[in-house]
Amino acid sequence: MLNLKTLLEKEQKHLEKIIEKTENRLIDVPEGGINISKSHNSTQFFYYQIGCSKFKRTYINKENEELITDLIQKAYNQTVLRKAMIRMKKIKSLIKDYDKGEIESIYLNQHPERQKRIEPIEKPWSLYVDEWKSQTYQGKEFLETTKYILTDNGEKVRSKSEKIIADYLFRKGIAYKYECPLYLKGMGTIYPDFTLLSPATRKEIYWEHCGLMDNSNYAFSAIKRINIYQKNHIFPGDGLILTFETDKIVLESEIIEKIVDKYLK
Repeated sequence: MLNLKTLLEKEQKHLEKIIEKTENRLIDVPEGGINISKSHNSTQFFYYQIGCSKFKRTYINKENEELITDLIQKAYNQTVLRKAMIRMKKIKSLIKDYDKGEIESIYLNQHPERQKRIEPIEKPWSLYVDEWKSQTYQGKEFLETTKYILTDNGEKVRSKSEKIIADYLFRKGIAYKYECPLYLKGMGTIYPDFTLLSPATRKEIYWEHCGLMDNSNYAFSAIKRINIYQKNHIFPGDGLILTFETDKIVLESEIIEKIVDKYLK
């Protein structure tokens, strides 16, 4: 769900932690380095001074296990630090030069008369979303006896929490479809609470809000539904967003915000 720049920034933070941890381990370490060799089926350890013009090795008695271990650990840490620093340099360069909208902007920067005559290799996100939104669908029917709540966008939803989600998406300008039909093998046609588009993959993702999880029958149906999603290769945290509520645990706006930041930005 994450775009390349986000992944690069995540990797940069990971490398920063590795570098910091490794540099701390290289404080107050013994000078010099260590060589290991085999002689008559016996392992031998030799100490050498780094930077000496004339290479000279000194045998380390195996009884000096602490020095042997410290020098080996030091050599390992130095290699890790060197590789991490090289990778960090590459990552920073990629982040600096990365522009997710570079290809899209080629079309957007064309004269309007040119745009009319061009079939873009990759449609700009705004056009892609508009086309997706324009696709008509028949949602789940509201019966005369069905209770509903109106969203800020003037559409019917079935619960207060669904209204909260819908209103947040509407305020943020995020396109969605409410109860758009989806066929799942093993269950038939279902109506996910919200169907959205992932900006990272341009594929549909589904948001199911499970609002009565302290009701055993409801929880059973919800778990069965989630399992069917997975059998159809739609997995939580990938193509499926899940939120939950009980009588005592309500859906928090902070959670909605974090979900949107993670999957829909």
